[in-house]
Amino acid sequence: MAASKTQGPVARMQEDRDGSCSTVGGVGYGDSKDCILEPLSLPESPGGTTTLEGSPSVPCIFCEEHFPVAEQDKLLKHMIIEHKIVIADVKLVADFQRYILYWRKRFTEQPITDFCSVIRINSTAPFEEQENYFLLCDVLPEDRILREELQKQRLREILEQQQQERNDTNFHGVCMFCNEEFLGNRSVILNHMAREHAFNIGLPDNIVNCNEFLCTLQKKLDNLQCLYCEKTFRDKNTLKDHMRKKQHRKINPKNREYDRFYVINYLELGKSWEEVQLEDDRELLDRQEDDWSDWEEHPASAVCLFCEKQAETIEKLYVHMEDAHEFDLLKIKSELGLNFYQQVKLVNFIRRYYFPTYENDTLLCTLSDSESDLTAQEQNENVPIISEDTSKLYALKQSSILNQLLLQEYLKT
Repeated sequence: MAASKTQGPVARMQEDRDGSCSTVGGVGYGDSKDCILEPLSLPESPGGTTTLEGSPSVPCIFCEEHFPVAEQDKLLKHMIIEHKIVIADVKLVADFQRYILYWRKRFTEQPITDFCSVIRINSTAPFEEQENYFLLCDVLPEDRILREELQKQRLREILEQQQQERNDTNFHGVCMFCNEEFLGNRSVILNHMAREHAFNIGLPDNIVNCNEFLCTLQKKLDNLQCLYCEKTFRDKNTLKDHMRKKQHRKINPKNREYDRFYVINYLELGKSWEEVQLEDDRELLDRQEDDWSDWEEHPASAVCLFCEKQAETIEKLYVHMEDAHEFDLLKIKSELGLNFYQQVKLVNFIRRYYFPTYENDTLLCTLSDSESDLTAQEQNENVPIISEDTSKLYALKQSSILNQLLLQEYLKT
């Protein structure tokens, strides 16, 4: 199999004393076993033509075909189909571009069979129908060392970038939930979103490439996509209502797109932050002396506004209140055009008369403030939210218009 040559030296060649073993980048090959003499020398530029940062593509190991860096899978497919070479565990390669450039140079210096295992398919077929595929993996010491060196180099680059961001005082960002602007250090906006909006993506010191991270999240919200379940909604109010009620103000931990923004993902080769965290959790469980086998978590139930009846779902509770008490909360909301805060005031007002206000009221968590539930005329009305003077609670109860609703309920029962 012919291999094309690349320009510029990428690794150094050195003959040993008796000429029986040649080395490139510190790894030697003889007739039997490999020998490691000195550290690998990583490529400084792709093909010796442009700098690594400015290169828009990655070349094939064997020919002059180039593929964009973002289309790594297309390059791998090309090499399998056209050149019958398979690279094992590509996801564990920290810098795919430098990895390809290194082996592109090495394959011009020695036969591919010196590096790769040969896999023959159709071995029982006639010889002319048999095909050989070549496997490049970290079983080869040179490949393993290369992967480790690339990992270390990437970690150094990430730590330098993280330190630069930690010291940066010229950060400028806008909160994706309230549009408040922030200047100074990136920690200001991250702490604000965690404190004011219960949106916590991690400690600032654990995050790298913060600007790109925030832009990625903002783009998803602009596309009306939930950050956790990643479903798409018809408008911003519906999305906001969904994320609040479902407690989806967090990112999806299964989305590998976010891995590159956390330093922990660069610490161990081939392990994501979830896997590292899982190992820590297992160690804690191994040391845990208390027995939690009898722990049972009971589902939260919604309590009726007028009696002690509890329901497993809010729909069943609505049916109960309408049948037993002739109280239709959804109808009242629609007729009076109540927004979310007015619904909260109504529920709390009724509970003050009949029962003490619950600390964790499930009913309040299900109230909707979506504009799609209101008519067009009601949407155009800006209803001010005025804080009530609770110091005069008795006078407030006597003068509130909510008394009319209670009076109607009393007359009906």
